[in-house]
Amino acid sequence: MLETYLPRVADDELSFRLETFDAVLIEGPKWCGKTTTAQQHSKSALYLQDPEMREEYLQTADVKPSLLLAGKQPRLLDEWQDAPVLWDAVRTSVDREKREGLYILTGSTSVDTSAIKHSGTGRISRMKMYPMSLAESGESNGQISLKALFDREIAEVDSAQSDLKIEELVFAACRGGWPESLRRKNDRARLAIAKDYLRQVYEVDISTVDRVARNPTWASILLRSYARNVSTLAKNKAIFEDVTANTEMDSILTMNSYIEALERIFVIENQSAWTPRIRSATSIRSGVKRQFTDPSIAVSALGVSPDFFYQDLKTFGFIFETLCVRDLRVYSSSAGGKISFFRDRYGLEADAVVHLDDGRYALVEFKLGSREIEAGAAHLLKIRELVRKANTEAKKGLIREPDLLIVLTGGRFAYTRKDGVHVIPIGCLGA
Repeated sequence: MLETYLPRVADDELSFRLETFDAVLIEGPKWCGKTTTAQQHSKSALYLQDPEMREEYLQTADVKPSLLLAGKQPRLLDEWQDAPVLWDAVRTSVDREKREGLYILTGSTSVDTSAIKHSGTGRISRMKMYPMSLAESGESNGQISLKALFDREIAEVDSAQSDLKIEELVFAACRGGWPESLRRKNDRARLAIAKDYLRQVYEVDISTVDRVARNPTWASILLRSYARNVSTLAKNKAIFEDVTANTEMDSILTMNSYIEALERIFVIENQSAWTPRIRSATSIRSGVKRQFTDPSIAVSALGVSPDFFYQDLKTFGFIFETLCVRDLRVYSSSAGGKISFFRDRYGLEADAVVHLDDGRYALVEFKLGSREIEAGAAHLLKIRELVRKANTEAKKGLIREPDLLIVLTGGRFAYTRKDGVHVIPIGCLGA
């Protein structure tokens, strides 16, 4: 049972941004812990979704929004998007005061640019939070730091060992990284948080995000189809055909509007393709890989339990991939990390490419079982070989070689192979 605040990777990033910028916006899915983290760094707060004060706050925002900014700083403006005028009020305030660390804004939807007059560039810094990684929830021991690997502070990983059993890994993926789930006293209650989150998404949030009424049944079926295709390169057409087999949704354009709404509330966050010039342009896949921001969303949409995956680890492999992507997003966030993927028409792939904002990157394969490690390592080495070959033949525009080659596993032991590939259990990885 969770009694005290569990530190988040976002804490250090938020501290840095408050020291650097006038205001900070924290974006991310509902219930991922944005407000709680912001509270650790603020000295006063305005909660726009407080039912007893909400109407008064909204009326004040319409008349004189600057009144809502009064308070000790940094001042937290929680779910600011309920009163979009606060964005421009903050911008005006920071222009006047010209000091760092004045405001923290939190939002569970992306900024609606049509509702604000100024982008906030140079004044309001944006950062994203995700549900808890395994290291933040205490299920990864974090013995191997992704940052330390990139910084060459760790040459080999042979001494690390995961304490996470496969059954515990499956449960953690099904439960998800929702902080509230850690407060529950039994497994049934812990699993219920993600299910309720999903229900809120398709019954309420998908329509309130832009005030467009959407069919909850269609949204639920779309989420289920997305879950069936998670961690794949499924085309929109294939998902639409799956959805329309059970609904009367009229067009792909309608489906796309649902997907865009789910992206705006940070339920869906696909991986884009990495397309280096190491193959012909027609050889490299350029679509998106379907992903949720947390593996429990896919599990809940499928309507299955941990017991299902105990009997079907092959299917769990797709959920495991979503979990790994979530954790890599968290661990690389302080370095501006972005997660893409590589795949060509010959079957060569890297499940994830972790790009840092200084140009460094890692090629990563996800392999739940030990039998697949060799194949995963072979893929990574082949991609590096293609990069080297392309650089040898190129007359200009050299491609940086990958800084790290990693196979993330669901196993127990970490080690560095003779060819330099790091084999790391997800239960050992941390920021």
